[in-house]
Amino acid sequence: MLLKAAASTFSLLNIHGETPLFSSVSSVKPGNLSFALRASTKGSSSTLSGVVFEPFEEVKKELDLVPSGQQFSLARQLYSPECEAAVNEQINVEYNASYVYHALYAYFDRDNVALKGLAKFFKDSSVEEREHAELLMEYQNKRGGRVKLQSMVLPQSEFDHPEKGDALYAMELTLSLEKLVNEKLLNLHSVASKNDDVQLADFIESTYLNEQVDAIKKISEYVSQLRRLGKGHGTWHFDQELLRAA
Repeated sequence: MLLKAAASTFSLLNIHGETPLFSSVSSVKPGNLSFALRASTKGSSSTLSGVVFEPFEEVKKELDLVPSGQQFSLARQLYSPECEAAVNEQINVEYNASYVYHALYAYFDRDNVALKGLAKFFKDSSVEEREHAELLMEYQNKRGGRVKLQSMVLPQSEFDHPEKGDALYAMELTLSLEKLVNEKLLNLHSVASKNDDVQLADFIESTYLNEQVDAIKKISEYVSQLRRLGKGHGTWHFDQELLRAA
């Protein structure tokens, strides 16, 4: 369809520019674009009452909200400060998890520990958590928020345990950490729901929650297996299975 305008008359033609399908004879007033449509077919016409077109009136309040300063986001819409702060907090949670996994990678990669399967597992886990943080940072920018990075907690560097051994202790620590991350994600989802931010809630559900539940299940199985195997030779076999699965 093509829309032609001349002073106070609008005509809606078909795609080939032929006989008008609809026409209007109402006048155009500054700041209030509205008209009644009149249907015409081969010389006959009848008025379609109650049809009003007011695009500028409907978006006027939104136009008034568009910021003019460069320090303000143009994309921000219905994004509460509480949601923005909660996203920044989750970014910090993901980075802290990545930091702990990187410390575990460094431990199992030592020459006097030499469990290469576990080392690779924790290195990959560290990268994954950092990617989760970066996705949240991208989302924050997309919604017009401001990323504010926070300080991270210094992780431990020794993971050997006199009773459990290092592999089981590290995997139990991982299970606890994954559950904590999941709890924080659920809290973020609650903040989104409280603020009626459907888009943020959908982002958390589609990007994180299913994956987090799958990770908790997998780590739980690893803990169960290591508890059966015990320290020593059994741990070495578990490590080799991890290495082959990578």
